[in-house]
Amino acid sequence: MTGRAGVAAGSWAAVVALVALAACSPAERSAAEGSGATDATSATSAAAPLPVAGRSTVYAPHGLVATSQPLATTAALRILEEGGNAFDAAVAASAVLSLVEPHMTGLGGDLFAIFWSAEEGRVVGLDASGRAGARMTPEQIAADGFDRVPYQGPGSVTVPGAIAGWAALLDRYGSRSLAEVVAPAIELAEDGFPVSPIIAGQWSDLVDLLSDDAGATATYLVDGGTRTPEAGEWFRNPDFAASLRMIAEQGPSAMYGGPLGQRIVAHLDTVGGYLTNDDMAAMEVRWVEPLSVDYRGWTVHELPPAGQGIAALQMLEMLESYDLAAMGHNSPEYLHHLIEAKKLAFADLDRYVSDPDHLEIDPMQLLAPAYVEERRGLIDAGVAREEVEPGAAAQQSETVFLVVADDEGNQIAFIHSIYEYFGSGVVAPGTGFVLQNRGAGFTLEEGHPNRVAPGKLPFHTLIPGFVTRDGEPYMAFGVMGGSMQPQGHVQLILNMLDFGMEPQAAVDAARFRHLGGLRVAIENVTPELRSALEGLGHQITDDWTRTAFGGAQVVVRLDGGGWAGASDARKDGMAAGH
Repeated sequence: MTGRAGVAAGSWAAVVALVALAACSPAERSAAEGSGATDATSATSAAAPLPVAGRSTVYAPHGLVATSQPLATTAALRILEEGGNAFDAAVAASAVLSLVEPHMTGLGGDLFAIFWSAEEGRVVGLDASGRAGARMTPEQIAADGFDRVPYQGPGSVTVPGAIAGWAALLDRYGSRSLAEVVAPAIELAEDGFPVSPIIAGQWSDLVDLLSDDAGATATYLVDGGTRTPEAGEWFRNPDFAASLRMIAEQGPSAMYGGPLGQRIVAHLDTVGGYLTNDDMAAMEVRWVEPLSVDYRGWTVHELPPAGQGIAALQMLEMLESYDLAAMGHNSPEYLHHLIEAKKLAFADLDRYVSDPDHLEIDPMQLLAPAYVEERRGLIDAGVAREEVEPGAAAQQSETVFLVVADDEGNQIAFIHSIYEYFGSGVVAPGTGFVLQNRGAGFTLEEGHPNRVAPGKLPFHTLIPGFVTRDGEPYMAFGVMGGSMQPQGHVQLILNMLDFGMEPQAAVDAARFRHLGGLRVAIENVTPELRSALEGLGHQITDDWTRTAFGGAQVVVRLDGGGWAGASDARKDGMAAGH
């Protein structure tokens, strides 16, 4: 394998064997294995406490990577050690995750990033999400027999933006070529790797979905299409390697108007999709100005719509006037105020957020002081409100999130997803990757700003986050997992800024997830906490799986130089530095 960021032939086999043993403690593995489900409430598990993490915050003088899978962390760290920057390393990690965590992300998905450019001295936003196809009209969807935008299957597929996002990030900010940074992923796909435990458990729940599509069966099932790979079992994906090699050689045009994209469209034509070759060729990324709010002297940045980051900012604005530290971390009073703020923010999210070209209001109206004060006034300290539930477009998502920081001072929060577990469930034969189901983010509701239409961006759940102070970078962070993301962002920020937790403790701390109406899932819930919250009107459910609470990655800039980072014990991943 050639290229400065390439790995010598055979070296990845040794890396794979070592890293597979290094990510988590045995207690974490046994507790987490097999706990996946496609929805926060689709499977029941005991609301047991999180396993003892057995991890410390990772400190490093030069660069740091945290991802949800050790092989991705290792690939990105190698890029940094060989002189690449944070943007090169982020794409390398994303490419590996597309292979080793295929139910969460892939070449057929979208990506977003928010980062500190050391050269420019500013926070930058990247939106690499794709649009609805030319044939994706309400009329055609109805004619095809659907009473809503298809949730999965070929009718849910929108243009995949991730490859365009990789190329744009590298072209503007990277120091390595696309071919160089995806080389580790290609080699892993060709040579194989042992599947990690949490991923294996989640993968195993999707046999029925994968069996419904011939391409998915051939790609993701083993033993003649009868089962998924088990933890520790080696898995190869030569079709993925061939597709990624084509992208490395031809650039993003291979996907957008070229042979790979044409193969995808031709297959979708035969099974009922709405994309055309022109839709693929028209893919363009958007460099966006992040939205931000001040919170207790810190500035929190999120990407603008069509994503849901504005909900996290609105929650923080509503909560700032309360003395949350005095309430006590995860006390009944504290959790009640966070849950009620979430309900209000998500009601606005569901009503107003859509493709930025179709918004009915300026998003900043939702963050205006007078409006925030009005919304805050609806929080009753003594009674839980049965607020309108967020629409289906805001409920689910299966995602990977990663952070990277380098010796130059660049710091990136990077999120890449195919939406639901294994996205649409559709694999164009021979491509080796599944296509996303982002079309499920649209509604058919007449007059709604998020109503499906050709060339339109769907409502998006993906939100990377960033924190600065006095104009200087501090933290790149994120919490993956659909509607958990804004809730998780707020809880992580409060853990660090209000309660002074170090990164790993902030990531590992028990979380809540409001599921809709009065229903709330809470990790580590005690009888006393349950009783107090139920006394306020909340319905505490045990009908959740550990994956419901997402997975976080964090990298923090240290005052004296260098970095601190953390990776969530709820995932297979790890943080590592050099």
